[in-house]
Amino acid sequence: MTDQTPRRRAPQSGPQQRKQMLLRLDPAVHDALARWASDELRSANAQIEFLLRRALAEAGRLPGGAAPIPRRGRPPKAPEAPEPE
Repeated sequence: MTDQTPRRRAPQSGPQQRKQMLLRLDPAVHDALARWASDELRSANAQIEFLLRRALAEAGRLPGGAAPIPRRGRPPKAPEAPEPE
């Protein structure tokens, strides 16, 4: 490594670390996927993960230790407590 080459950051440890990968898609397939994801209020990335998990589950190949898909967005509202009488 030369002085000009930036150092890579060490990967974070723990269960929050997610794998990154490059995926090459036909542009028409990507457009269809992006429209489908938009219809279901997901990002294209979340839609791909959703579809892969569903396919793995249907094939009986989803590992039991796979963490659930993390929820994104605003947390749900807490139920209101009844007012004292």
